[in-house]
Amino acid sequence: MLYEINDLLKLPELYQETSIPFWNDNYISKQMLKAHLDPEFNGATRKMDFIQKSAEWIARTVPPQNYPLLLDLGCGPGIYGEFFAKSGFLVTGVDFSSRSIDYSKKSAVEKKLNIDYFCQNYLSLELNSTFDFAVMIYCDYGALSPEKRKIVLKKVYDHLKPGGKFLFDVFSLNEYDSFQEKQIWDIHESNGFWREDEYSELKRCCKYPEHVTLEQYVIISKTEASVYYLWNTCYTEEALIKEVEASGFKVCGTYADVSGSPWKKESPTIAVILEK
Repeated sequence: MLYEINDLLKLPELYQETSIPFWNDNYISKQMLKAHLDPEFNGATRKMDFIQKSAEWIARTVPPQNYPLLLDLGCGPGIYGEFFAKSGFLVTGVDFSSRSIDYSKKSAVEKKLNIDYFCQNYLSLELNSTFDFAVMIYCDYGALSPEKRKIVLKKVYDHLKPGGKFLFDVFSLNEYDSFQEKQIWDIHESNGFWREDEYSELKRCCKYPEHVTLEQYVIISKTEASVYYLWNTCYTEEALIKEVEASGFKVCGTYADVSGSPWKKESPTIAVILEK
């Protein structure tokens, strides 16, 4: 067991992927959904007051009267999607977590909202329709490798009508600078995020070149040991614009966040609206 743990604790290669699809793990996906639905938790979905402010700004900036068909990538349990639908958008949501999609479908039916949800990986997105507007909110884009970011941009581009728009956000260089490298451990007796029964959690936070951060979690229970990698690429405004323009998009606006706050160098995130 010691040798196995030492292997799990090794620093991975840049953008090395977690071999375990934890977003569909029966227990972890339940914890992820719980985090998404907590109105005061800012780690999975932003707090509810920000989401409402953000959805209202988005509907004013890209009005549903002009851009009615909206594609929500990484929609989770449909929190943004429901705000969008109430604003007048015809919403299609896509997420890789079957638990989140099941929840979002039930919630839409209960609230009598006409939203289509699909359990798909947006890296292999295949929808037999095109859209006026696409969103990808809460810095999902920067969690991908450069190759996968290119795939996402092409998938979105191909699913947009001419003149269609795309809004997404990333972490800024300011977030990279404030990211602290550290190693911490904890013991969870029961009902922790990663396991239902008792487990130990070893967490390492590291900085990589090219403004990339890693949160590495090694989870050790009585029966097994597993490792999870959470990557993030942080951007300058110039680097982000260069990357998206190389995919064929035109940048229409740059903001500090997806609620339309003016962009400032000290902002922790950057949001952009692109046009096909």
